[in-house]
Amino acid sequence: MGENDDGNATPHQGVRVPRLMWQAFGRVCERRGTSRNVRIVDMIRADIRRHGDQQDKADLATADTELRARRSRKGTRRHPSPS
Repeated sequence: MGENDDGNATPHQGVRVPRLMWQAFGRVCERRGTSRNVRIVDMIRADIRRHGDQQDKADLATADTELRARRSRKGTRRHPSPS
């Protein structure tokens, strides 16, 4: 899990947050019409753009390309029929 999760473009990343803070963040995101995941990724992207060096920004561009490709394929998956 994490940085060494080879083969997974979007591996699960754990973060420690107090439960009440996480719940409040979830409610705020819901009211804003987004999700925690989308908001966190947006914050990470903004920090890289603002504070990153050339390598960080190049990695961000590559990651965004991979993410767009993954999302474009997501709708083409066939889900098993319910039995």
